[in-house]
Amino acid sequence: METLNVCLIGTGRAGMIHGRNMAKKIEGAKLIALCDPSPENLKNAQIELGVEYIYTNYQEALKNEEIDAVIVVTPTAYHKEIVIAAANEKKHILCEKPLAMDEQECLDMIKAADRNNVKLQVGFMRRFDESFQEAKKIVDSGAIGDVVMIKSLTHGPSEPKPWMFDISISSGPIGEVNSHDLDTLRWFSGSEVSSIYSIGGNFRSPEVKEKFPDYYDTVAMNLTFDDGKLGFIEGAQYVQYGYDARTEILGTNGSILVGDQGKHKLSIATKDGEIKRPAMHSWTYLFKDAYVSEDQAFIDCIRNDTEPLVTGYDGLMAVKLVRVGLQSLQEKKIVLVDEKGEE
Repeated sequence: METLNVCLIGTGRAGMIHGRNMAKKIEGAKLIALCDPSPENLKNAQIELGVEYIYTNYQEALKNEEIDAVIVVTPTAYHKEIVIAAANEKKHILCEKPLAMDEQECLDMIKAADRNNVKLQVGFMRRFDESFQEAKKIVDSGAIGDVVMIKSLTHGPSEPKPWMFDISISSGPIGEVNSHDLDTLRWFSGSEVSSIYSIGGNFRSPEVKEKFPDYYDTVAMNLTFDDGKLGFIEGAQYVQYGYDARTEILGTNGSILVGDQGKHKLSIATKDGEIKRPAMHSWTYLFKDAYVSEDQAFIDCIRNDTEPLVTGYDGLMAVKLVRVGLQSLQEKKIVLVDEKGEE
C-alpha cells in the first residue's frame, strides 16, 4: 500500500502531539492537511509542520480526496459529527478519548465506521506504552498466575479550568483522568465491569463548594468484574506535586507494578542529608513515546487491514463506565453495569 495521507483535525496541545508524530516519526504516513477553527492555531501549526492544505471547516477538509485518514482531537462535543462525516467520506479515523458524550453517540459512530468499512481507533495511549505493554505480555503468559485484583491511579497536577467544576459537563476526575484507568482495568482483566462503587470529595477547591456543591477533586472507586476479579481506581485533580499514573496487577502467584512517580531514573543526594527525585511533571512527557507507538499502530492497522488495539467498543465502554462511576458517586450506592453497550 502507498503512503497514507493524514489530516489532523484540532491543533491544540494534544492535537499537536499527533501532528508532530505524523509529520516526522510515523512510517507509511504523511501529514498533508490541518483543520482548526482558530486561524491563529492553524497558522502556527502550518508554519511548524509545513503541511500543504489548511482548513477552518472540517467538512471542507473531508472533501479532499487525497486524504486517507483523519485524527480527531477536538472538544468531545464535536466528536460524533466529525467522526460520522469522516466515515461517510471513507476516511479512517483515530479519535482521541473520550470517544463521545454518551453511549448512543458512541454506537452511532461505531456503526458509521462499520458501514463504511473504515478503521476507528480510540486514543487510549497507555495501551501503547512500553511498560504497560510488557506488563500485559507478562499477565497473558501466566507468569503471575491468575489475575485477582487490579489497582490503577491517575493524579493530575493542574488547577481545574472553570468549566470543570460543573460535573454535568466534565464528570470530574472520573471523566477527566480516570477514563484511562477504566480502560486499563478492562484491558488487563480481559473481563467486563459488573459493578462500581464510588466515593469522593472536594479537598483542594473549597471556594467553589457553594456554587458547585457536587464538585469533587478526589475519588476512590471499587469495581467488580463479570468473572469475579476485583478492581480499585484512585483519581485526583490539582495535586500540584506532578503527574502520576501507576498500575498494580495482583495474581495468585505474583504481582506487577507499572509506573513510577519520578521524572527520571535518578536520585540526588545533597549535603543536608536529603535524597531527592524530580517528580513527573506532565502526561505529555511521560507518554511521549506511547503517542508515537499509538500513531504508528493506527497507520499499521489500516495498511495491514487489522483491528485497532483500542476499538470503538473500548471507547464506548469507557464512556459507559464513566457514567456509571459518576452515578454511583452522586447516588452514594453501588451501581450495577447491567448492559454492555450493545443493542
